[in-house]
Amino acid sequence: MTAHEMQKAWQEIRHRVEQLEAERVSLEQENKTLRQLLERTIEHRQKSHSELVLLLTGLVSKLPINDVGVVVSKLVEHNTNVSQYLAALTKGTVDASAFSQPAVLKNLEETKRELMAAIKPLVQELVQMDTNLEKEFLESLVTEPENFFSSSATRANRCFIKGQVPRDRILREFGEGALLLFNDVTTDAKLNPHPKPEEIVLCFKSDFESVLDQTPALADKREKLLALRQKIHRSKAQNEEGRLQKLAFQKLSFIIELLHYYVHQNTEAADVIFAQRLPAVVEQLVHTGCHEKVEEKLVVQVEGLLSFILNPDHRQMIINNLGKPGGHSRTLKYVLKLRAEKVPDQDVVAAEFVKHLIPTAPQKPPLPAALADVLRLLNPSMQKLVLRYLIASDRIRRTDAENLAKAAAEVLGLKDLAEEAKAQLAVPPEVEQRMAWEKVKDMIARRTDATTVAAAIRDRLNARYDADEIRQSWLALTEADPISLIRIFCQVPYRPDGKTDSIARPVIETYVTRLLHEKYAATYRKVVNSLKNMFVAKPDSPTLLNFLALVRWVDTAAADKLSADIGMAVPAH
Repeated sequence: MTAHEMQKAWQEIRHRVEQLEAERVSLEQENKTLRQLLERTIEHRQKSHSELVLLLTGLVSKLPINDVGVVVSKLVEHNTNVSQYLAALTKGTVDASAFSQPAVLKNLEETKRELMAAIKPLVQELVQMDTNLEKEFLESLVTEPENFFSSSATRANRCFIKGQVPRDRILREFGEGALLLFNDVTTDAKLNPHPKPEEIVLCFKSDFESVLDQTPALADKREKLLALRQKIHRSKAQNEEGRLQKLAFQKLSFIIELLHYYVHQNTEAADVIFAQRLPAVVEQLVHTGCHEKVEEKLVVQVEGLLSFILNPDHRQMIINNLGKPGGHSRTLKYVLKLRAEKVPDQDVVAAEFVKHLIPTAPQKPPLPAALADVLRLLNPSMQKLVLRYLIASDRIRRTDAENLAKAAAEVLGLKDLAEEAKAQLAVPPEVEQRMAWEKVKDMIARRTDATTVAAAIRDRLNARYDADEIRQSWLALTEADPISLIRIFCQVPYRPDGKTDSIARPVIETYVTRLLHEKYAATYRKVVNSLKNMFVAKPDSPTLLNFLALVRWVDTAAADKLSADIGMAVPAH
C-alpha cells in the first residue's frame, strides 16, 4: 500500500471514528433523558399508589372490626412489595423471579389453562357423536379457539343449530351439481335478492332421495350425501341424541366465549359478555336440557360452567340476566341464587321466587308434587324459607297457600313446617314494605279499578304512616299511565262510606308538591296533557273538576298553575 493510499484510508477511519463518537454522545444524552423520564414515572407511580392505599384503608375502616385488621395488613404488605419493586427498578437491580406474581394474575392464568383443557373433551364428545359440524373445524378449536369466531365458523354453528348446511361446503365436498338437492333459504326476492355467495345456506329438499336417484352424476357421492342428511336429522331430532349434541355444543360455546373474554378483556366489554351473550348461552342450555322441569344434573352443569368465572360480580351478572322471558330459565335463576353459599338478600329472593312459582289468576297454582320437584333443588333450610313465604303470599287464598305448602313439605319430608311458619313470619320491614307496594304496582299494571287501587294505598298508609311509605305510594303512582294516576288520585281521600280519610290532606299535599317538583317534570307533562284532552273533550268532566278541586284543597297556587297550563280560566282570588 502506498503512502498516499494509507493517508486516504486514515482520513476515512478518522471520519468514521468522529461520527461514532458523535453518535455515542447522542445516545448517552438520550439514555440520560429516558432515565429521568423513567425515574419521574416511577416516583409518580409510588406517590399515586400510596394515595390509593390510603383511600382504600379509609374505606376498609368502615368494615366490621373483625375484618379490618386482616384487610389493612394485606394492603400494607401489597404497598411495601410495590415500593420495593419500584425502588429496585429505579436502581436497575430488579429481578423478576424475586417477586411473586399477583394472585389475580395467577388465578387468571390458571383459569385460562383450565378453560383450554376443558375444550378438548367437549370437542372429542362432539366428534364421537358424529355431528354435522366438520371434524377439521372442531379439532382446530383445541389449539386455536379463536377459529370459533371466524365468519365461516359462525355460519356453520348457526347451520348446526337450525339443521342447515353452508353452500360453500356443498360446493367444496360435492360440486355444483349437488345444489339441485337443496333449497336456498337465504336468497329472497324482496328481503335479500343478492346475498354474497359465501353467506348462502341451504337445506335438503323434501324429495331429496327421488332427485338424487334421477341425478346419475352424483351416484358416486350418494353415500356421503345420505350420511350428511342423516347427521342433520340427528342433530335436529327432539330425542336424547339430539339433546346431547346441543348440550355439548352449548357448553363448548360457553367455554370458548369466556376464554375469548379473558384473553381480550382489555378490549371486550364485560357487560356485553356477562349480561347478554353468556346468559343467552345458559338459557339455550336450559331449553335444550329439560322439557318439563329443571333437572338437578343440569343445574350442576351450569354451576360447573359458572365456576370458571373469576369475578363473583360477573357470575351474579349472568344469573341476574337469566329468565327475562320467564319459564324454566327464570326458575334456574332463583335456584342458582338460593343454592349459593351466601345469599345476602335471601328474603327478597325467596319472596320473588314464590311470585314466579305461583301464577296470578286465572292460572292455577302448581301441584304439590311439581312444586316439590323444584324445591328439591335447594337445601332443606331454603326449602323451608320458600314454603314460609308461600304461606304468606297473596297470590292465592291463605288457606290454599297453607294446604299447598303443607302438601309440598310432606312430599319433601319436611316436618313442623306449619308450626314454624306460624311462629315466625318475621319478615324484615324493608321486605314487607317492598312486597306491599309491589302488590299495588301489580294492581296498577293489571288496570284494576281506580277505587280498589286507591283503597289499597289508603289501607297501607293507615297501617304504616310515615314519609317513606308516602314516597313509595307516589312512586307506585308514577308507574301508572296518566289517566290511571288521575283517577286513583281522585279516589285516595274517600273511604267506602263516603267520608274523607283522616290522612287524606297530608297525603294529597305531598302528592301535589312532588307532582310540581322539577324531578317529576315528565310526569307533570303527561298529567297536564291528559287533563288538557279532558278539558277539550268535555270541559265539565267530573274527573277533571274533582282533580283540580283536590289540588286547590291543599295548594291554591298549584291549582292556578295547573288551570293555566290546561287552558282553563284561573279564578280571581
